[in-house]
Amino acid sequence: MRRKPFVTQGKPTFYITTPIYYPSDNLHIGHAYTTVAADTMARYKRLRGYDVRFLTGSDEHGQKIERKAKEKGLSPKAYVDPIVDSFKHLWNRLEITYDDFIRTTDERHIKGVQEIFQKIYDQGDIYKSEYEGWYCTPCEAFWLDRQLQKNEEGAWLCPDCNRPVELLKEESYFFRLSKYQDRLLKHIEEHPEFIQPASRRNEMVSFINQGLEDLCVSRTTFKWGIPVPTNQDHVIYVWFDALSNYITALGYGQAEQKDYQRYWPAQIHLVGKDIVRFHTIIWPIILMALDEPLPQKVFGHGWVLLDSGKMSKSKGNVVDPHVLIDRYGVDALRYYLLREMPSGQDIYYSEEAFASRLNTDLANDLGNLLHRSLSMVEKFSGAIFHVPLKEAEGAFEQEVQALAQKTIDDYEAYMERFDLANAHGAIMKLVSRMNKYVDERAPWALAKDSAKAEELKAVLYHMGESLRIATILMRSTMPNVPSKIFEQLGLAERKDLQGWEALRWGLLPEGTKTQKGQPVFPRIDLSALRAEIEAQAQADKEEEAVDKEKELKPIEPLKPEISIEDFAKLDLRLVEVLKAEKVPKTDKLLQLTVRLGDEIRTVVSGIALHYEPEQLIGKKVVLVANLKPAKLRGIVSQGMILAASHDNSLEVLMAQTDLPAGSQVK
Repeated sequence: MRRKPFVTQGKPTFYITTPIYYPSDNLHIGHAYTTVAADTMARYKRLRGYDVRFLTGSDEHGQKIERKAKEKGLSPKAYVDPIVDSFKHLWNRLEITYDDFIRTTDERHIKGVQEIFQKIYDQGDIYKSEYEGWYCTPCEAFWLDRQLQKNEEGAWLCPDCNRPVELLKEESYFFRLSKYQDRLLKHIEEHPEFIQPASRRNEMVSFINQGLEDLCVSRTTFKWGIPVPTNQDHVIYVWFDALSNYITALGYGQAEQKDYQRYWPAQIHLVGKDIVRFHTIIWPIILMALDEPLPQKVFGHGWVLLDSGKMSKSKGNVVDPHVLIDRYGVDALRYYLLREMPSGQDIYYSEEAFASRLNTDLANDLGNLLHRSLSMVEKFSGAIFHVPLKEAEGAFEQEVQALAQKTIDDYEAYMERFDLANAHGAIMKLVSRMNKYVDERAPWALAKDSAKAEELKAVLYHMGESLRIATILMRSTMPNVPSKIFEQLGLAERKDLQGWEALRWGLLPEGTKTQKGQPVFPRIDLSALRAEIEAQAQADKEEEAVDKEKELKPIEPLKPEISIEDFAKLDLRLVEVLKAEKVPKTDKLLQLTVRLGDEIRTVVSGIALHYEPEQLIGKKVVLVANLKPAKLRGIVSQGMILAASHDNSLEVLMAQTDLPAGSQVK
């Protein structure tokens, strides 16, 4: 099913989405690439006059979040809220112009997902059964035996993240993916543009041809998710929940669905290659079951890799985009990411490669062309551009004009294919040619011959007009630099000469007065950068050695042996912490109120440097229950909380299962 594009007030619509990011930690440069790429496409379409809807957001449910929150002593929502705020802070710094930010904890999303689930259930495409199989908690994904691999110890590993999987057995609801297998293959065959690039399409067709299994779409072993509408013991499986955001954000499942009718189907879902399978198999089959149109394109881009491999929060080898923004500026970072990532392929990141790209393209080529053009216009023409006589233009000028038009055409063609690297490469071909053109035409020589005054006007004009066209094409990528260039070209007030409709040769007005300013892209000292990188690497190496030495530090010597009878004199019990507060005028002491069976006790514990009081409330900890009471800071302490310590680290011993308070520790 395909719905015709919606047109409002003469504008066709364009709906683009990023994945909704998982708030297990802060985002890295790989996430920044996805969102910058989507933002650049959204800006480009707005520049072309489209009615754009750009969606991003956060995927907040699932077992992994529930576990992490519990470890921190927080509710899942309290755990994810500051992380989601950090997402929005990064997008603000990268000047991402999203139109909507969807959270899977939003009421509009919860209602929409339950409507989707219920509709598919009512028509018989979701059924209840029992699941027994392998599950990867970090990826929130189910796997079959044939899809797994083993490590040297014989443990089954997830094929995506290479971490151990868990064997689960629980009652679940299942979605009939297998029913729609042939229909999905037919759609892919009839719409080759649906999965891009072609290499991803081939991978997905091969996967589908192995046979689709019905998908487990609910869980009962955790509670942090959207409840199944007719069975509150189940929560909806995270991918069924998360993928639906693309339509719940448009009002699907709500009384008012004007935005859904206006923007769906999406023109493009932009995702990393690791989640293409979910977006090109599970998501389209959900839409087929709903009898709704499929998105026009799912584009699976490559990864930003380091020498140590794919960036991973668990490996600790991520690149923080905030650091790069602070050091180089947002325009430079955005340009690098888009220029460097080949369509659908991976890139290897290093800061030296980053700086080299900025020097080559932005400082040496674009910045140099701007600086020398403005300097020569100032020197040879009183800082004013003049429109030349046509007869003053020779073969070089005709070549420049033809290349400028070809650049516009190539840029448009590459952008429409979502080939952002080559789109920016096309701009740089024009910039590079113009630097060569200046050398070939030598305006400094023309200025010495009064008979060549018109020819000099033509050369200076072609320098300025090529810069104006290149700058318009840069507007979608760079939020700030184009306005600075237009200002130096003397066009700050001429908004009519800065838009897509002004991408025609010869619009630079007669008498335009330039205003040369500071270089927009200062050159980076690579030797100083290398020295800084080497110094940081040495510091990291020394820190690692210190950490390793700490790990190897001998443990406290063992105390003299005791008999089993001596040990039996200790009465160790689980107690539940009911209340915790810091002891006034102390740094180390917490006063705990604990429950031991039916008895309530007060215990003073020296753990305040390692635990906030709220982290302990509700926890089951181990107490030496028959220790003689002692008065500490005027408080009678009835026992001692057990904890393990090494160097400056300390961890209270806690029960991992829900044993009753008062249980004996043996």
